[in-house]
Amino acid sequence: MKYTSEIVINLPREKVIELFDNKANLTHWQEGLQSFEHLSGEPGSIGAKSILKYKMGKRNIEMTETILKKELPNFDFLYEAKGVWNEVKNSFSEIDQNQTKWTIENDFRGKGMMAVMIFLIPSMFKKQTMKFMKSFKYFAEKS
Repeated sequence: MKYTSEIVINLPREKVIELFDNKANLTHWQEGLQSFEHLSGEPGSIGAKSILKYKMGKRNIEMTETILKKELPNFDFLYEAKGVWNEVKNSFSEIDQNQTKWTIENDFRGKGMMAVMIFLIPSMFKKQTMKFMKSFKYFAEKS
């Protein structure tokens, strides 16, 4: 399943990228994130791998993040978890000197039950993406 989400953040693009690129900020806008642990590669560079652990309701979710591309203002990541593969392309466009449009292109794929969920309730995945985007916007604008 492929889909695109967008949001406007009322900050200059350089500030948005600075906040987005700082992994220490993740817990401020990714609800349920319990930990972020670097695994391999140079942190923040192409090929770097990290483990993210989330608590979502009663479920514990662990996923691997791989940085695929980092050509500012674009960041591409691959997220892999049990039964799920998600390539995420983030781009930050300058609307004017005080506004930035953040666009995310998601390519979700699943196996087994996750493939069924992606097919039957794609809105669940789209809503989660938008929830994170709104949370980042709130965090960034209040920083």
